[in-house]
Amino acid sequence: MLAAFDGYKEECKRIMTTIAARLQAVRSRIAAAAESAGRPLEDIRLIAVSKTFTGAAIQEARAAGQVAFGESYLQEAMAKIPVLGPDFEWHHIAPIQSNKTRQVAELFHWAHGVDRLKIAERLSSSRPAGRPPLDICIQINISSEASKSGVAPQEVLALARAISPLQGVRLRGLMAIPEATPDVRLLRARFRQIRELKDEIVRQGIKLDTLSMGMSDDLEAAIAEGATLVRVGHAIFGERPQGPG
Repeated sequence: MLAAFDGYKEECKRIMTTIAARLQAVRSRIAAAAESAGRPLEDIRLIAVSKTFTGAAIQEARAAGQVAFGESYLQEAMAKIPVLGPDFEWHHIAPIQSNKTRQVAELFHWAHGVDRLKIAERLSSSRPAGRPPLDICIQINISSEASKSGVAPQEVLALARAISPLQGVRLRGLMAIPEATPDVRLLRARFRQIRELKDEIVRQGIKLDTLSMGMSDDLEAAIAEGATLVRVGHAIFGERPQGPG
């Protein structure tokens, strides 16, 4: 019995060490990418994408200094967030269904998957009184993929204009997931297009300060083109368990 308990403790220690080491490796990649792009490191924040991972794994990342975490599956997040407590910043990083806006507005600090005015309005009206506005990003389908959510690039300015006056949310920027490709030049072009869309919206008088783009396999290209939030999962937590769908 004692040997089994000691083995359990060693396994927990190994997991903690692995997550801490991977987290530090990702931070080193971000720092190197920022330096290469001539950007201040403090302009780039890391979101640890914790969907499908246990509360224990999230706590280990938090113990290693990580604050912001990304979740996609609402039912899973509803079970995790209240238990883990207030010492976290939670980002909803998936498209949002109309019937789930209240829970997202109540649980999260950020919502990255807004692509319709109706969703933004429902988030705004559902944000609890006394809490700061929910920070949101408009999701753009930058690669025009039928399998992905997001507003078309030519429609983003009109949507930003419609969302910006809402009181319960605060429009912070744009989010996108370009198509997976080994072509770094194509990736850079996609990320550059997102940045140029943000810049155009700012020129039209709407204040934006966020570009949520870049993940485990392409964060360097995203940072080179102006990413301020990078969303990294498996490079921190390892291979992802099967999600609940």
